Amino acid sequence: MSRRFNHFGLVVFALALLIAAFFATTLRVTFDFEDFFPQGDPDLEYFLEFRRQFEPDDNFLLVAFPNDENVFDQSFLKRISSFSNEARKLDVITNSTSLLDFQYPIKLPFSASSFSTIPALTISDTTEISNKEIKRIMTDPRLVGSLISEDTSTLVVALKTTDDPKQGEAEKTLAALHQLAAEHGFENYHLLGRIYFQDELVRSKVIEMGISTVVSVLLVTLIFIFLYRRFWTVFFSLVCIGSGMLFLLGLLGLLGRELNALAALYPVLMIIVGASDVIHIISKYIDELSNGAETSAALKTTIKEIGLATLLTSTTTAVGFLTLVTSKVQPIREFGVNAALGVLIAYVTVITLSILILPLLKKEQIAKFDSRHSRWQNWMEKMYQLTLSHSKLILAISALTFTLSIIGIFLVQTNYKIQDALPDGSRVKNDFHFFEKKFTGFRPFEFSIEAQGNYKVTDYEVMKSIHELEQHLALYPAVKNPTSPTLLYKSINRAYKANRLSAYTFPESKATFNKYNRALAKFPTTQQSVFISRDSSLARISSRVLDIGADSIAVMSTSINKWIDSNIDPSIIQAKMTGTGLIIDKNGEYVRDSILKGLGLAILIVSILMGILFKNIRMLILAIIPNTFPLLIAAALLGFTNTPLEAGISIIFAVIFGIAVDDTIHFFSKFKLALAKGMDQEQAIKITFMETGKAIIMTTIVLFLGFLVLLFSPSGVTRIVGWLISFTLIAAVLADLFLLPILIRWFIKK
Repeated sequence: MSRRFNHFGLVVFALALLIAAFFATTLRVTFDFEDFFPQGDPDLEYFLEFRRQFEPDDNFLLVAFPNDENVFDQSFLKRISSFSNEARKLDVITNSTSLLDFQYPIKLPFSASSFSTIPALTISDTTEISNKEIKRIMTDPRLVGSLISEDTSTLVVALKTTDDPKQGEAEKTLAALHQLAAEHGFENYHLLGRIYFQDELVRSKVIEMGISTVVSVLLVTLIFIFLYRRFWTVFFSLVCIGSGMLFLLGLLGLLGRELNALAALYPVLMIIVGASDVIHIISKYIDELSNGAETSAALKTTIKEIGLATLLTSTTTAVGFLTLVTSKVQPIREFGVNAALGVLIAYVTVITLSILILPLLKKEQIAKFDSRHSRWQNWMEKMYQLTLSHSKLILAISALTFTLSIIGIFLVQTNYKIQDALPDGSRVKNDFHFFEKKFTGFRPFEFSIEAQGNYKVTDYEVMKSIHELEQHLALYPAVKNPTSPTLLYKSINRAYKANRLSAYTFPESKATFNKYNRALAKFPTTQQSVFISRDSSLARISSRVLDIGADSIAVMSTSINKWIDSNIDPSIIQAKMTGTGLIIDKNGEYVRDSILKGLGLAILIVSILMGILFKNIRMLILAIIPNTFPLLIAAALLGFTNTPLEAGISIIFAVIFGIAVDDTIHFFSKFKLALAKGMDQEQAIKITFMETGKAIIMTTIVLFLGFLVLLFSPSGVTRIVGWLISFTLIAAVLADLFLLPILIRWFIKK
């Protein structure tokens, strides 16, 4: 192969890299809670139909304004009123409501069905707000906990947003909202709502990707400098890794993909997978050069032996990631496909650059051949001897690890909380906690009420059942501010009784209810449409539930459903739990199923590939055994550390299996080559240790430290993924280097 060919190939490669860089600039980072809805779930289909009947349960943006002196101060209220009125004009904001917009209905004295309204609060330059007005507000369940905090320290402006605002529009609106707050002298305020979460999480992911990329590159650079101590070898390695990452991002941009909630893992994944491929290639190449081979012959042997094994390991790793397509959660499916593409791109990039660059470098530019090589040999010799002299101890430790892992697996729980997805120490997380403490929180908790038979939801029997269910929900401390169409009748009842504080109750008789029904015709239909469908066959109970965790909410939901079965007449209404919160929580059920299905599929496909390569059923079985250990250990660590298994964390099993099986394949590939050269079993094991063992340890160090980089992430979920994968990959390499040789001696005699 001529140098002219190498130079021409490098020019073509550089042009392809420039094209990839262009398309990489078109990538956008997005985040949407609806992406985590489990696709194909029957409850999701029901919820989407329910949402078509009513407005969404998350189309709000709350702005809380604390005032340490007194929220009933007239100057403070004027600023609140002005802010609310001007916020109503912003993009994606369709309505704005505050305590100053709330109106009490009052019965006019000279008509049986005529009503008017009076404001809950009146702004005045001369008159202070009376204690009577304050008492009336603070005893009104419609206001306390929603528009004013129980301790009277904070007022809320509730902004209603469009149902599905585009990200650019939402960002523009939030920027305008911050500016509006500053113009009105509000320095201390808190936000809660879907578009706010999405904007902050996108910003966090961009920062997270930047940090993980920079730290990973620095770390890998230091590792390569320590390992090879040659500029051109380090340069070659970094070019391979950087090119692979850029090609992946360029391909995603070309395909019109977006970077979702798991995108922060791509840079780390590409860097460490690329580094792993480079280490195996360079290690074999240096070994061949050390044995006296010329550069061309050394490269030919390296590509022939390690290139094939690395192709298989890249394929099995890609298969591991592709099993994530069995998930019902869109971001996880996209991560699986993108990560699989990345692994294969990294392999092709490393092999291509190895062929183009390595022949241009001299031996002394590749490595420093000194005593360090012999030290590696001594270390590998000692490890090999341990598998001979302490086989019983190794087996006992393996059995103990297996037993403890099984115990830990039974402790795994799925008590996922929304706050777990929010960056630690961030404003968005502090705001979330503020609303959890002062108000009703964020997580929607809804019930769909279907009238049965000839009933309509406006009938007394139906509304009475809704009222009873609403009262029962109020008994649960985690459920906040349950609201239903009964509030219309309670408001009229209070209006008929001179707005007495104690009169906000459901009508006591059917005759009174029917009278109030006629009076409702005088009220705006928009107020009724929030809770009652157009054909009056469907109603909703809307509430919030504190972020106590998916499992805790599931226990509470079971209790509520049991009460409904025992106390609500099914011939009158059918009550069904629904809402955004319920749908996202259902991911916990599917995560467990998708993990088992995905891993089962991965093991099957990997077994077929390894069977084709090794053509030995015993090798195939032995290759699977050590790779079950890191999976069991990862699950056990989740259980012992009381870490909830949720959608973002579930990907670790595909990552661990896909990467861990690589070392096993490299070990068996070298072992098989040694047998084919006429070596006996023990000689083959030893030469495999001496040559492949070093590369396995080196790649594991890179993988371990590479995933530990994720500890710098502000996201708790990302940090958990980082340390779990890092420590379980250590378990994987220990199983390959200590347990696997013992199993080979037992089961492979020839």
